[in-house]
This record gives sequence, C-alpha cells and structure tokens, in this order.
Amino acid sequence: MRKIELISLFYLERFFTNRFVVLFLLAFSPPFVYMVWIRNTERFNRERWWPIFLCFIWGATIAIIASLILEIFLVNYFSVSLEKIGALSFSSGVIVAPFAEELTKPLALGFKTIKKELDELEDGLIYGAVAGLGFSATENLFYGYDFFSKGLMVFLFLMAIRSLGACLLHASATAWTGYGYGKIVLKNTSLIRVTPYFVLAIFIHSFYNFLLSYEMLGAVFGLLTALLFAGYTIQIVRNKIRVLDNSK
Repeated sequence: MRKIELISLFYLERFFTNRFVVLFLLAFSPPFVYMVWIRNTERFNRERWWPIFLCFIWGATIAIIASLILEIFLVNYFSVSLEKIGALSFSSGVIVAPFAEELTKPLALGFKTIKKELDELEDGLIYGAVAGLGFSATENLFYGYDFFSKGLMVFLFLMAIRSLGACLLHASATAWTGYGYGKIVLKNTSLIRVTPYFVLAIFIHSFYNFLLSYEMLGAVFGLLTALLFAGYTIQIVRNKIRVLDNSK
C-alpha cells in the first residue's frame, strides 16, 4: 500500500512540474464550467455565447484591476482610523473588498454588446453571475500561486475549496446587482429603487468573508458554513432564473 502511495505521489509531482499550466487550468476550469451551468439554467431564449464570454473576460481582467485599485485607495484612506481600533485586516476583507468588488464586477453589463442582450429580467442575473465567475477565476490564479508554497496536498485542498466556495459566492453575489441593472434597462426602474440589490450583493459577499474569518467556533466550522452558504445562495439565483424563464 505504501509503495502505491509513493508511486502515485511521484507521478503527481511530475505532473505538477509544469505548475503554471496546471494552476491556470485549475483556476479557470471550475468557473468556466459554472458559467455554462448558469447560462444553461435558462431553458428558453438562452444567451448567445459571445456576450457571455465578454462578460466573463471583463470579470477576469478589468474588474480585477479596478477593484484592486479601489481597495488600495479605500484601505489607505481609512487605514489610520481602522488601525486605532485594531480592525484594519477584518475591515479590509469583510467591508472594503466586498464593496469594491461588487461595484466593479457588474459594470460589464453596461457594455453595448451585453446591454442589448438584456431583453428578459433573468438575463441580468445570468450576466452578473458570469462576471462574478470571471473575477473568481483570476482570483483563483492569484491565490493558487501562493498555495503552491504550502505543498502539493494543501494546494489541491485549498484550490478545491476555492472552486466550490469562492466561485459560487462571486457568482451569486454579483447576480443580484445584474438583476437590478436589468430592471433599470427593461423596466426603467430608478437607480434608487434598485440600490437594495447592490446592497444585497455586498451583504452576501461580506457574510461569506465573515464566516471564513470567524474563529470563535473554529475555522472548520466557519469554512463548512461558508461553503453551505455559497451553495445555498447560488441555488436561490438559479431558482429565480427558472421562475422568470418559465413565466413567459
């Protein structure tokens, strides 16, 4: 048995020699699969692939850069006040990051190519989720690069956790901002009236990050709760898509 384990580890280590190719595949494959899954939740009048890909690319590139710049600015701006109360690290993950990321990810829906595809309310949910998945793919890439230094098995475990939790979290949170934007486009709803959807997106993201950082009941409990929360929220989004899709 020990010999089989050693042989397996040997081939795994050889496979992981080209770590950057493997890292890219592990970082982008789950979000890509989720993207197809979310897009195909709609049975009637499914979205065209090109706008879907464009939304994913936005989340994976421009949204990452824009949110990073905004996060750095906000953290630096409030750093003195936050350090005084010993809440700089906590606030960065639970308040600043969710606000910055949920502000930049759904901006993809303002592109003319994507905006003209918003002809049903569920479309906003779909495109918002896809932008979130693109964001999570690049975020997986950054985190995965750091995970490599922790060893092969730890790397695989942490990447699996991110593939389940973080990907679904980003999709479900940003879907609601997309839904609000879709209401503006299709129903001429005022910005003030759809702001609660943006607040909801921030809350979902913040609560997930809070669960991961909440150590009073233990890290394992927080991790499991966060994963269940991410699964539950994405299921709500998919159910909403189905209801709207079947209401034609």
